[in-house]
This record gives sequence, structure tokens and C-alpha cells, in this order.
Amino acid sequence: MNSEQIIFYILSFWFIASSLAMIFSRNAAKAVLFLVLAFFSAASIWILLEAEFLAITLILVYVGAVMVLFLFVIKMLNIDKSTLRAKFTGYLPLGLIVAAIIVAEMSLVLGANQFGLDVFSSPVRHNADYSNITVLAMQLYTTYVYPFELAAVLLLIAIIAAITLVHRNKTSRKKQSISEQVNVQAKDRVRLVSITSPSKENK
Repeated sequence: MNSEQIIFYILSFWFIASSLAMIFSRNAAKAVLFLVLAFFSAASIWILLEAEFLAITLILVYVGAVMVLFLFVIKMLNIDKSTLRAKFTGYLPLGLIVAAIIVAEMSLVLGANQFGLDVFSSPVRHNADYSNITVLAMQLYTTYVYPFELAAVLLLIAIIAAITLVHRNKTSRKKQSISEQVNVQAKDRVRLVSITSPSKENK
């Protein structure tokens, strides 16, 4: 066993351990931190596979943006632990069924018959000047250009839908009318009121 295999087994151990800790953690903030550790472990494994661009993207996008957003949302919502425990217990049977189905599907797709060493040869080591970004771009914009563009359109639709849901009209929301402000007259802005002093009223 060489050093690369030892590093792979260590990273895999931390990846599996942090994933299980994230699932069974009763504190939502700690679960997010365990998920960050899982992402770092997965990114390190991708670096061993010479996929540096995907590893850096995973760290910058998910760890640097998505997980920080999750952490802020969890701390702002101040979720009660008893509520989380009750929901976890209620959804546990359904979660176990879904997990069993996912494991069964992954075992059928990612089995040794499809991805064994007798089916695929060992990956070839590249030189130091090899750029996986160029290879990834060539695959995305030639072979998989239509699925890539379709995913971009779906993300654009999701962004527009989210903005529409946030800015929909509500009766309790104060709304500024620009046309009324422009067409207002001076007499409507100022009103002169005659007020008598208390001393004159007493007389």
C-alpha cells in the first residue's frame, strides 16, 4: 500500500464519519459544520483524482457561499431543539425507506459489473502541464452543451420565480406611487390651519 492509498482511506474515513455525524447531529449548526467537513473531504479526494477545478469549485461555491448562507439562516431562525427532535422522530421511518431505496439504486448503478477494474482500466497519470479545466470545458461545450444550457435555463427560471415570490403584492405592505408624487399640487402638500391661543379663549 503506497502513500496515495493511505491518504485516500484517511479522507474516505473522514468523509463517511462527517456525513454520519451530520445526519445524527441534534444541533442544526453543528450539522452544517459537519457537512462543511464532508465537503472538504470530498474535495480532497477529487484532488487525488486530478480534478482540481471541481475541488476548488466545491469549496468556493458550497462551503464559501451555500453553507455560510445555511448557517446564517439557522442562527437567525433560532430553531427549537425539541421541535427538531420531534420532526426527526416523525420522519425517521420514511427517511430509512428512502435511504434504503437510494442505497439499492446506487449499488445497481455503481456496482463492480459497471465500474470494476476489469471493465475500466486504471486512470492514466498526466504531466504537470495538464489542464483539466480545458478538458472539462471541451466536454461541456461540445458533447454536453444541450444539457448544460438546459440546466442554465432551469436555474434562470428558478431565480425569476424566487424574485417573483418575494416581490408579490401584499395588502399589508406599503407601496410607493411615483405617479401620485409627480402629479401632486402645492396646495395638497401644505395646509394652513388657524389656531387660537388659549388666552383668547379664556377671555
